Amino acid sequence: MIQKETLLKVIDNSGAKIVKCIKLPKKYTKKMNIGEKVTVSIFKLKTSLTKKLNKGDIFKAIIVRQKKNIYKKDGFFTLFQDNAILLLNNQYKNFGTRIIGPVHSYIRKTKNLKTVFLNSNFIN
Repeated sequence: MIQKETLLKVIDNSGAKIVKCIKLPKKYTKKMNIGEKVTVSIFKLKTSLTKKLNKGDIFKAIIVRQKKNIYKKDGFFTLFQDNAILLLNNQYKNFGTRIIGPVHSYIRKTKNLKTVFLNSNFIN
């Protein structure tokens, strides 16, 4: 479950390392799940040499992993070791060009097809 002030790991090669969730959409007042978009602020950069990003910049992001159990209809569940997101630009396309690590298969069902083509490591 992702809520306000949650620190999230960035799994693309955009240059950000850790971001903080600052705003949820109006229909979600408390928590978010995989495949939903949130507004984040950059908390920590990988290097200070990145020219596109600065600490405190605000971006939209899509949630791709979460620590909370995700139950399926057949009784099984999946969970990850961290909360992770992908940064999106103003046109809601991926900011980075590579995705590092696994992504939940629920992302395939969303309409963000660019994410599906960038990554082949899907976990059910």
